Amino acid sequence: MNSLKIFAFTIALIFMACGGDTKPSDLFAIQIEGNKKNFQVNRTLPVSIENKKTKKIDGISYIIDGKSLSVENGQPVLAIDQLGTKILNVKVDYEGKSDTISREINVLAADAPEVYTYEIVNEYPHDMTAFTQGLEFHDGFLYESTGQKGTSSLRKVDFETGKILQQTELENTYFGEGITILGGNVYQLTWQGKLGFIYNLSDFKRKSSFSYGKSREGWGLCNDGHRIYKSDGTEKIWLLNPETMVEEGYIQTVTDKSIFNKANELEYVDGKIYANVWQKESMMIIDATSGAIEGVINFGGLKSMVKSHPGLDVLNGVAYHPDRKTFFVTGKRWDKLFEVRILKKS
Repeated sequence: MNSLKIFAFTIALIFMACGGDTKPSDLFAIQIEGNKKNFQVNRTLPVSIENKKTKKIDGISYIIDGKSLSVENGQPVLAIDQLGTKILNVKVDYEGKSDTISREINVLAADAPEVYTYEIVNEYPHDMTAFTQGLEFHDGFLYESTGQKGTSSLRKVDFETGKILQQTELENTYFGEGITILGGNVYQLTWQGKLGFIYNLSDFKRKSSFSYGKSREGWGLCNDGHRIYKSDGTEKIWLLNPETMVEEGYIQTVTDKSIFNKANELEYVDGKIYANVWQKESMMIIDATSGAIEGVINFGGLKSMVKSHPGLDVLNGVAYHPDRKTFFVTGKRWDKLFEVRILKKS
């Protein structure tokens, strides 16, 4: 070994001996009471920091989503805007240095969902062949997206008569999913095609298409007048820019007990997202900012009121009529469209 290599090797040994390769996890560790992972929002987190090398600690700060948490009696308060799986970052200041250690936790809703039921206001005819995937009202007309390869379509419907006023079909390779209407456009998803379509509202002429980003599939769509919400069969509801259709973030749907991944067809009303629960006769009421599931609506009994036939499938499709202040729901290949009021169960 030449003198230059010996010198470099010696310097490396000295550097390691002085702790040059010490990782933050070699010095500190996050300890959580009971080694639990699930915690409710706005509660204190029972956490402590293990000081493995007895360093002199000058300060500790707790950070989630780039926001520093307040501390009560030495413990951070989980006061965050968006719930779900989070990375807790702990910044430790010691002996003129700073290091950050991390741990994954689940921040859940503060309260259990309230239970709601429904009252039928009216019943209307509905195309029994329509595999309903999306519903939305606009200027008094009902717009509907249907699924299944070979029968997927976008429709404008007179909801009182069930008459189809306008229709365009998707190519046979696509399985149509949710829709939403914003800024003179109709946005429509496909299921596993990783592709959505944008149409002129007036004539259903297809203007363009958009690819999905990190979202898994296309399920439901809705909008708050500024941005679009997209469900994908996971616990995430993605936030899309309507100009670019880029996924700019997401919320996660959670109860006070767990993270939930069954949101399907979507409708936005006054800061809440109403979401069909996949394969169930129920609907969730989700806070559109935090992702907390604040209510569950039991639609049990509706399916028994429609015509039974071999192709009959599950409840799916929700639309809010802003003038009538009522919801409209149906299902896949149901012969009825129900106008309902949602009532808190006493």
